[in-house]
Amino acid sequence: MPATPALRRALAVLAVLPLLALAAACGYGSQAVEDTEGAVAGAAKVDGLDSVRIGYFGNLTHATALVGRQQGLFQQELGGTEAEYATFNAGPSEIEALNSGSVDIGWIGPSPAVNGYVKAGGKNLRIVSGSASGGVKLVVDPEKIRSLKDVKGKRIATPQLGNTQDVAFLNWIAEQGWKVDAESGKGDVSVVRSDNKVTPDLYRSGSVDGAWVPEPTASKLVAEGAKVLLDEAGLWPDKRFVITNVIVSQSFLKEHPKAVEAVLRASVKTNRWIVAHPEEAKAAANAQLARDTGKALPAEVLDPAWKSIAFLDDPLAATLDAQADHAVKAGLLEQPDLDGIYDLAPLNKVLKAEGEPTVDDAGLGAK
Repeated sequence: MPATPALRRALAVLAVLPLLALAAACGYGSQAVEDTEGAVAGAAKVDGLDSVRIGYFGNLTHATALVGRQQGLFQQELGGTEAEYATFNAGPSEIEALNSGSVDIGWIGPSPAVNGYVKAGGKNLRIVSGSASGGVKLVVDPEKIRSLKDVKGKRIATPQLGNTQDVAFLNWIAEQGWKVDAESGKGDVSVVRSDNKVTPDLYRSGSVDGAWVPEPTASKLVAEGAKVLLDEAGLWPDKRFVITNVIVSQSFLKEHPKAVEAVLRASVKTNRWIVAHPEEAKAAANAQLARDTGKALPAEVLDPAWKSIAFLDDPLAATLDAQADHAVKAGLLEQPDLDGIYDLAPLNKVLKAEGEPTVDDAGLGAK
């Protein structure tokens, strides 16, 4: 007897559990936290689906997902199809979940998206939208580091070997003319890979002298007495670079295009609402963070963190290509073939319908 959609989804969930456990054992520090909310009573199902599984991280750079969920916009667009959610705190485990079919569409940083795409030979995912830009800072102990040149010889934390911020920091180090072994983190600067949850403790104890980290970790360190030495946005043209993308399983995109459009429509509407109502959106994101993590961010962390992130639909594809080049230069990635990593047709269809300008894939779109 052929497996029903519900059975296939259940089997996919069972299949991903050991993968997630393996990810945690490998130091990714992530276990999916699954949750679900009721479909709209009496509404039609999108593409005949009982549910769509949405993945995201519990941090402010994924606020489109946080706010869209908290405001019920994903469920509104999905109607009679139930929006299910899985939260992660590291990219590799979300990629594994997407590969196994237990997540259909998700919010994720550029480096895990690139790594996941390359490792699968370009056969597993597509980037279908942008979500956020900015929100990454170099924050330091002002008593030990007073200028950029003082970073040499110091211990600076990044979230994880090869993650988006780690690559950015290694590239910045190289641009200063300093040498660091990318794998070990040893050299003219000591790069200390540390989970964002642990980094404030390391800073407080003096184990690191600063950190190149995303929000809200940067603002948490500032609340501990650190100072912002550099905002990564200042290193990019127009001060914009991708920090969060929306990815989807290629098979799900092919089989359920209307469901993908529904999620993207919710994402576009959420970003528009965030821009129009920043204070309400900030509160909504914090409320969902409290629900997901058990703890809301205090105002002294939330307010400055929120101001440094721009929420937008454009995936800023040219900056992802540049970030991949930075990883190659650091020796963390062989020259990748990123042709086909984007499929922005569903997003541009939604944007046109909403009266918004379309976006570009920098020549890296699916043919």
